Amino acid sequence: MKKWSEKWRRIATGVLDVPQDLTMEMPRITMIGQLQMYIENHRGVLWFSNQELRLLLTKGQLLIRGKNLIIRMILQEEVLVEGTIHQVVFLDE
Repeated sequence: MKKWSEKWRRIATGVLDVPQDLTMEMPRITMIGQLQMYIENHRGVLWFSNQELRLLLTKGQLLIRGKNLIIRMILQEEVLVEGTIHQVVFLDE
């Protein structure tokens, strides 16, 4: 069943010209240099410190490492992080 829904989403993306981040439940990440990162479509904060942020995604996790990190804004599926970002890693399920 999971494979069918993923296949349907890919077809819908191509035919309807819908952005992949919406149909495939992927995160949309916008960075401004090393200073700011805006993440949409996350599923929650797993861990936060001034050096690391770990977000739950639909498929896996997103790990952000840096210095003097702060969460400037957080909503149900959006988060804005500021500080000096050194590393962004996608972790498998």
